[in-house]
Amino acid sequence: MSAATVTDAERRHVMTKPFTAAAVVGAGTIGLSWAALFAGHGIRVRITDPRPDLAEAVAEALDQAAGQLAAQGLDVHGLAERVLIADDLADAVRNADVVQENGPENAAFKRELFTDLVGTAPAHALLLSSSSAIPATAFTDTIEDAGRILIGHPFNPPHLVPLVEVVPGERTSEESVARAVEFYRFVGRVPVVERKEIPGFVGNRLQNALSREAIYLVEQGVVSPAELDTVMVNSLGLRWATVGPFLGAHLGGGPGGYRHMAEHIGVSMQKMWDSLGRPEQSPEHVERLVEAVENAYGSRSYADLSQERDARQIAVLSARDSATHLEKETRS
Repeated sequence: MSAATVTDAERRHVMTKPFTAAAVVGAGTIGLSWAALFAGHGIRVRITDPRPDLAEAVAEALDQAAGQLAAQGLDVHGLAERVLIADDLADAVRNADVVQENGPENAAFKRELFTDLVGTAPAHALLLSSSSAIPATAFTDTIEDAGRILIGHPFNPPHLVPLVEVVPGERTSEESVARAVEFYRFVGRVPVVERKEIPGFVGNRLQNALSREAIYLVEQGVVSPAELDTVMVNSLGLRWATVGPFLGAHLGGGPGGYRHMAEHIGVSMQKMWDSLGRPEQSPEHVERLVEAVENAYGSRSYADLSQERDARQIAVLSARDSATHLEKETRS
C-alpha cells in the first residue's frame, strides 16, 4: 500500500495500529536519545546516519541511557536488541509507524529529506521533525502529501526531559496532530500542541529571552556565569520546575492572584522590561563570554558535567512525580 494510492479509509484503519516500529533519522545527541527512549518503551527502532562510527555511537548511547531509563521505571532488558542499524534511509523507514528526523537545522535539507520520506515511508507513518527553530510549513511548501508532516521538538536530552512541542504546519492534518500527541504520550513525554507556527517555537523563544538577559548581566559585570547559574537554580529554576511563570505570578499576587500582581506592579514591570539589556554579539564580546564560561566550567569534562546534570534532572522529576502522586491520594 503506497502513499500515492492509499485511501482515507485505509489510512484511518492503519492509524489504529499500535506503535511498534520507529525510524530515527540522524544520530546526533538528540537522535541517539530518541532511539534510547523509543526502545525503552518496547518499540523496535531502525536508525540511520552517514557518520562512520554509527554502530559505536549507538552502543555507547544505549549503555549510558540504560540506567537513566531504568531510574524512570522502564524495563531496559534487551534494550540494545531493539535498536538496529539501517543500511540506508529506505531500510530505516520501511516498516515504521513513526519517523523522527534529527537532521541539520536547514530548510532546504529538510525539504529534500521529507520529500524522500513521503515517497518511501509507509502511508500510515507519522513524519516528525525535531527541528528546534524551523516551522514545518517552511520546508513542506513543495511537498504534495504534507498532511502527516509536523514538528515534534524535544528538549535535550529527550529521554529525560518530558516536554515535546507538537507544531503542525499549515497542511498538517488534525488526525496527524492527534496521533503525534498519542505517540509522545505512549513514550512517556508531555506533548503540548502549539496553535501557531513561530520561529523557535515556545520553549526556545523563552530560553533565548532569558539567555539574552543572562548574557547582558555577565557582560555588565553584575555576576559571573557560575553566579548567574546559582541564582537561577536556587530561585526561578526551582519555582518554575513546579508551577511555571504564570501560576508562579498568580501565587505571587497572594489571595488576589494575578490580577493583584498586574494592578500593583504593572508599571514597575514595564520599567523593568524597558531596562532589559541587549548584549553585544561582536566577536570580541562573544570571545569574552566564552572565556568566562570556560573559566567557570572548563576544568570538568563534558561527560562529567552531563552525567551530573542528568542525575539531577532525574531526581527533580522523581520528586515532582512523588509530590503529584501524594496530592492525588490526598484529594481522593
